Amino acid sequence: MKNYLFKHADKVRDYECDLQGVVNNANYQHYMEHTRHEFLEALGENFGAMHERGMDAFVSRVEIQFKHPLHSGDRYVSCLNAVRDGVKLVFEQDIYHVPTFTLSAKGIIDTVLVENGKLTRGDYFDQLLEKAQQLQNNNVW
Repeated sequence: MKNYLFKHADKVRDYECDLQGVVNNANYQHYMEHTRHEFLEALGENFGAMHERGMDAFVSRVEIQFKHPLHSGDRYVSCLNAVRDGVKLVFEQDIYHVPTFTLSAKGIIDTVLVENGKLTRGDYFDQLLEKAQQLQNNNVW
């Protein structure tokens, strides 16, 4: 497993599975979104507080490759890295089955920031990434 900026462990719930007994494809996107929310919370920020300040982060593109299915009761770790690309913050996210660490899904999620209804240059993303790097360097997570 490569190095990641942030990791979030979780467990597959029964209702997230298809008739075939595997996690429904849409739920991998949910897992990735939940990990981004937990990442933001770990930085002392959240979407509700951002919205109250007139800032809204939006997903502008999602690409997910499904590699190996998860099943009900499986444990997994959802990992992310984030990089700036112009106005976007691009999340590279991988989900691994635990304890085998088999890659289950990988995604690229582009996000943009709108402030008071207008697309920003994404400067706030730089602040978040700087804080994340500091926390990682200090082994906070």
